[in-house]
Amino acid sequence: MAKRVAVLISGEGKGRNPTAPAQQNNPPLGTNLQALIDAQGTPQLPDTRIVLVFSNRKAANGLKRAEAANISTGYLALKTYLKANPDKTRDDYDAEVARRILEAEPDLVVLAGWMHVFGDGFLSLVAAPVINLHPALPKAFDGANAIERAYDAFQRGEIEHSGVMVHRVVKEVDAGEPLVVRDVPIVQGESLEDFATRIHSVEWEIIVEATAKVLAD
Repeated sequence: MAKRVAVLISGEGKGRNPTAPAQQNNPPLGTNLQALIDAQGTPQLPDTRIVLVFSNRKAANGLKRAEAANISTGYLALKTYLKANPDKTRDDYDAEVARRILEAEPDLVVLAGWMHVFGDGFLSLVAAPVINLHPALPKAFDGANAIERAYDAFQRGEIEHSGVMVHRVVKEVDAGEPLVVRDVPIVQGESLEDFATRIHSVEWEIIVEATAKVLAD
């Protein structure tokens, strides 16, 4: 039986509309979600199926990518939820997201650019492993804007390289057990955009590698 994966996103999809035909001079750009979509059912992720792509942003282009691949989608924003339920809290929102994820019966939950920190309201309800992609090395640049912070630290002479990791999700931000870690050197004179592009290319590799690793356990 195929392993079931739920992917949570907040954006995903710089580049052309995934439902539009590719032009020779306008090829699609990759994303973490697209890397997983392309790998499912291949030797990279054998006997694996993405059963849900869920976002906290209604306009996330990753939802279109999922629909183009005939994958079920879901959406719920924290602000929208709290406005509709003024007596509820952030923990209640986390629990509601967990409930919707559990309906898909996933064997693994992958946070691929999910820009919301889960608390116990989510983690206590989801028994499946939850993993997160973070564009920095363990214990370095936890939290938001890690790529920019690493680039700035290099400019100040504080570091020579950065990296990318996929880790297990715990309550503390970006503090769970690292599963796959990859160094990414920073090149003297390169722009932040060029550095970010190289970071993203490594992300697309290790998010698939880590997903396969956890599903094989």
